[in-house]
Amino acid sequence: MSFNNLLKEIDVNLHKQYTLEKFKEGHTGRNFVVQAPKFEFTKPVFKKSINLPKASTNSFVNEYLVNRKIDPDRFYYADKFMEWTNTQKQTFDTIKKDESRIVIPMYDENKNLIGFQGRALGKSFTKYITVMLDEEAPKVYGLETIDKTIAVYITEGPFDSTFICNSIAMCGADVDISNWGISNPVWIYDNEPRNREIVNRIGRTIDNGNSIVIWPTNIIQKDINDMVLSGHDVISVVELNTYSGLEAKIKFNNWKKI
Repeated sequence: MSFNNLLKEIDVNLHKQYTLEKFKEGHTGRNFVVQAPKFEFTKPVFKKSINLPKASTNSFVNEYLVNRKIDPDRFYYADKFMEWTNTQKQTFDTIKKDESRIVIPMYDENKNLIGFQGRALGKSFTKYITVMLDEEAPKVYGLETIDKTIAVYITEGPFDSTFICNSIAMCGADVDISNWGISNPVWIYDNEPRNREIVNRIGRTIDNGNSIVIWPTNIIQKDINDMVLSGHDVISVVELNTYSGLEAKIKFNNWKKI
């Protein structure tokens, strides 16, 4: 079918305008042929989403998070975590030992879902299960919320990050942030001077020239959430105990002797 006839079938009024324009330009007659247009369609890309109820909808989970002063509406709840995970990405070969978990979503800076963590609600062999939908993406919580032009605080866990403004959280081992465009990263590790792994991480962070929080001796709680529950003004403590360079090394050496 010629373009002229196709246009006539689709839109009569538009066809009349088209015919008039061709007449004005002198492009009339049977021998005038217009090449049929090529229609190119881009396959739509659908963003993945967490099709789960918010943690606040489950009374037990809601109470657990509220008691820890954590906003339950920031997280989700999966009654059968393994079964649900397999609908997002085939991860578990067997789901016989399935259990309920809090689901912690991970998004990139464009708010695309890149992965999630499942946190156990009770005693479990694996407290956290991390599933990445994008294997190339960083295992980090909170990327979609931060302003990279100011200090970005990096905590060890998603729950802890909810108490610190402009923060993200590691959802795995140490992560490389050198390519993220963060101008001023401040690392916050757990307050565990007898934990060799944490001590080594802090040492490497200082050697790399980054800013870091060294907890003062009057803080005995292990992590930020416990500090909040004990009544500490965590934001003020963090701001007053951020160090870098030689000062960080001195504070670190004193801290790890505790």
